[in-house]
Amino acid sequence: MWPQWTSMLPLWQWLILAAIPPAIIALYFLKLRRQPLLVPSTYLWRKSIEDLHVNSFWQRLRRNLLLLLQLLLLLLLFLALLNPTWQGSQLSGHRFIYLVDNSASMSATDVKNQDASTRLDLAKRRVAELIDGMKPGDVAMLISFSDTGYVVQERTENKRELKRQLQAIQPTQRTTSIKEALRLATGLAHGNRPARTGSPEKPAAVPDATEEPATLLVLSDFRFDDAPDFSAGHLLPKLILIGSPDARNVAITSFAARRYEDKPQDLEAVARMDNFSDQERKVAAELSLDGRLIDSREVTLPPQGQQTVAFPLANIDTGALTLRIDVQDDLAIDNTAYTVIQPPRRGRVLFVSPGSKEWEKALRTGEAGKVGNVTRQGPQYLLTDEYQRHADAGEWDLIIYDRCTPKKMPRANTFWIGRIPPDEQWKKGERVEVPTIIDTERTHPLMQKIEVGDFIIAEAALLKPPPGGVSLFDAAEGSIFAVAPRESFQDAVLGFEFDGVNAKGEPVNNTNWPLRSSFPLFVHELLLFLGSGITVGEADVLRPGRAAELKSMTAGVTAQVRTPGGRTVSLPVSGETLSFTGTDEVGVYEVQQGPGPVRQFAVNLFSPAESEVRTRPEQRFHAGDATISPGENWETVRVSIFKALLLLALAVLMVEWYIYNRRVYV
Repeated sequence: MWPQWTSMLPLWQWLILAAIPPAIIALYFLKLRRQPLLVPSTYLWRKSIEDLHVNSFWQRLRRNLLLLLQLLLLLLLFLALLNPTWQGSQLSGHRFIYLVDNSASMSATDVKNQDASTRLDLAKRRVAELIDGMKPGDVAMLISFSDTGYVVQERTENKRELKRQLQAIQPTQRTTSIKEALRLATGLAHGNRPARTGSPEKPAAVPDATEEPATLLVLSDFRFDDAPDFSAGHLLPKLILIGSPDARNVAITSFAARRYEDKPQDLEAVARMDNFSDQERKVAAELSLDGRLIDSREVTLPPQGQQTVAFPLANIDTGALTLRIDVQDDLAIDNTAYTVIQPPRRGRVLFVSPGSKEWEKALRTGEAGKVGNVTRQGPQYLLTDEYQRHADAGEWDLIIYDRCTPKKMPRANTFWIGRIPPDEQWKKGERVEVPTIIDTERTHPLMQKIEVGDFIIAEAALLKPPPGGVSLFDAAEGSIFAVAPRESFQDAVLGFEFDGVNAKGEPVNNTNWPLRSSFPLFVHELLLFLGSGITVGEADVLRPGRAAELKSMTAGVTAQVRTPGGRTVSLPVSGETLSFTGTDEVGVYEVQQGPGPVRQFAVNLFSPAESEVRTRPEQRFHAGDATISPGENWETVRVSIFKALLLLALAVLMVEWYIYNRRVYV
């Protein structure tokens, strides 16, 4: 693009300046008036003799470096006075916070750039360009985030240090949540670093009204939920979209091994595969047991569809299953899934209820008896010393509370019918009449074999689970069935009762679910998942970054955990559980404690939100009352080279001065 010229002088001044170059050239034609002088020898006057060549007024001009330099100097000065400018861009603002997404989906390879192989690489390149565009005195900080936020570099104006720390950001296999990163950014923007263990609801520091707002730049593919509780305050958030709307991906979104109801010694491995593209995909699925191939088949996935595949297994007591799909797509981490086969054992189950014929019938079936040994008690049993002693000792694998509540939480998995746990982590909302189930969490082990939605609920209470909880039944008004971890246990809460009484005190049914075939299947899966004696850490529901809570087999003995990457971590034992937080890799982990057997647990991505890698350029992010659209932080400006021309003219003047003096004195 041609430059624009902006004259800094009026016409009459340009006419005066235009006379300077001819005057300089004329100086080199002047005839010198010299007086004759007799000298004994011309040896010492050699320089003066050379000047005699210009004594003729209009003699031919010789090549002269000084003349060329002087004319070049005038040309540069004239150009500087014309003030040429080009259209360019510069970074808007002076204080910046860069939030770089390094979650699992940022390892997608759909970027079309020679210098970047993944989305994270491209995001780091874009941040490096933004850092290069910072002006003297600008300051910035770096925060990386996946499901948690991490301060990579606090506020500094050192560009070299910012770029060095930027290159140190590594990809993770975790899911995405921007909430903690926003909380960190809010505190750090005003020089007040919040505690990493603080509550997300904790108010941010009050900004100084005289302080310039900081520009918050989020570089991500937007695989996260909105942040309705976030208040931008003194921040100016902007989003830079990384990724392509044409990305293709096929993912394993669930994988588990379950025993046959009629043959508990046999198993089947059930996997769900999703096609996140608009074309039909054929994939080769290979199932391995402890590294040995045992089954394979071709699976056809419809466009934007899914397929559930079952692999029958026989005569397997324990082992680690690995399912791989051979497919060319843009995200490799979800092409492999793992699950651990646990030895069969009847769970110890306590059912506490004032009386429920539906649940009594479901728990008395032969299939329920094969997976759980059920003890039945009334609500008054919760007040006895015997109950408290057994609950504190962890002697039950699962306790089902039907319309009753103990004084404190037991050391067991729990299932609540029409009530919420007494630990204040769960919140109970308003009651809604005839709620309609509009969505279910099909990837959760409790829901993988169940089709719901064909039953009616007269009345239910809305639920708000604690952090880390998962909603299993969603009505239009909110969640009515959810499950959440608690130390090494799981708590599942159903927001509606099965039995109730009307205004006349007569017994009535609150739901017709027990009349549907999905109900006995649900009870069977409930006993398998929560009542099998396997803790959450040993089951197949762990995602990267989530703590694995395992029961200690030998008191006071340090455990050794071997990660999928081959790293061994010593895990001191505190109390009755082993808590391992280093679950950053997908794969199978091995736990050895003393001379006991090696235990295993699996970590999988299992996140449709991460696996759906196609970006949406029209996507909006809602943070509090603000709606933020993808966009850049560069503003269009006219770039002037006035100062550069003046500096170049000064350099030419210095060269001319040096050459002139050398000619005179050398």
